[in-house]
Amino acid sequence: MQVAYSGTGGKIPRYTCARGRDFHVTGGMCQSLGGVRLDRAVTQAFLDAVTPGGVRACAEAIAEIEAGHAERIAGRRLAVERAMFEAERRQRQYDACEPENRLVARTLEARLEEALVSLERERRALAELEQRRPEPLSGAEREALARHARELPRLWDAPTTTARERKELLRTLIVEVIVTVHADPRRACVEIRWDGGARSELTVPLTRGGRETGRTPESAIELIRRLARHHPDHQIAAILNKQGRRTGTGLPFTESRVAGVRERAGIPIAPRPDPAGELHTVEAAARELGVAQTTIYRWLKAGLLPGEQITAHAPWRIRLTDDIRRRFVPDVPAGYLPLDQAAKRLGVARQTVLHKVQRGELHAVQVTNGRRNGLRIKASDETAELFDQ
Repeated sequence: MQVAYSGTGGKIPRYTCARGRDFHVTGGMCQSLGGVRLDRAVTQAFLDAVTPGGVRACAEAIAEIEAGHAERIAGRRLAVERAMFEAERRQRQYDACEPENRLVARTLEARLEEALVSLERERRALAELEQRRPEPLSGAEREALARHARELPRLWDAPTTTARERKELLRTLIVEVIVTVHADPRRACVEIRWDGGARSELTVPLTRGGRETGRTPESAIELIRRLARHHPDHQIAAILNKQGRRTGTGLPFTESRVAGVRERAGIPIAPRPDPAGELHTVEAAARELGVAQTTIYRWLKAGLLPGEQITAHAPWRIRLTDDIRRRFVPDVPAGYLPLDQAAKRLGVARQTVLHKVQRGELHAVQVTNGRRNGLRIKASDETAELFDQ
């Protein structure tokens, strides 16, 4: 399990197992628990083990370990003798074989090599076992151990003892701590494996989690889900910040925080392209139509160019169809007038002409070249007579 620190000064530990989420995409952590109660329980088990009574028990356990180790060495020596006998027997069989019997000799040679390898393996195992032979405690060592055991609790609680030194003390006796968190009732089953092979089991009650106060609002998550279809994380963060939204902990959104929300909510990481292939950014639309971006924004503001915004402050997405592309022409077509002249020809106000262009009642084009570039509206005599009627 991994440990993380929080709280004032970063002194509150928490243990988490996130391998399932990080490596197997399980969607959540394997288990998690606060570290204060767990550390306190393991520390108490360690101090109980080094009390004078615990020292006597350890001395007796060491004697038992020595006896068990001697039994294992005796068994390993018997295995070496068996392997040696088998190797010698196969050596005799190989020596007694006539050279003319090549197939038989080859088989006996393979068996002999196998027996020699097994003998060497047993000898190495015996040598390693003898090197790990536990040393018995002398009388002086027992007295010193008992004296240190009486002074250890005071040394442990001393303000001059650092966390690193406490960890080193724990590692002198504890090899491994195995933690399993159960939900109902919420508790942690702790198994301590001591140096020498002994094991201890503890049960640590855990507090139930309260109401989540640091969770990102559902409205922000849903908005991120919609924006992620078309925008990268840094643009999503800028849009959320412009709208005044904050994370569950009250922080402004950043690219990494948006990515974290997406991962926890299972939102796809890459924007999905428009299936029709018609949606363009302002930059792409201006480049394709051969006009300035300010022209695109002006047409969007006037409602003369169809555009979409997923939410406020989001980038515009313009739908360029063949009909829209035909509205952008290099020269002024016959019968098309500027806005002022079209309004005068039709006998209505400029705003009325723009509204009719927006509704499609009047056809308009955007001239892109020369000094006469700009909006041009078709206002023929037939159109004027239609408005007069």
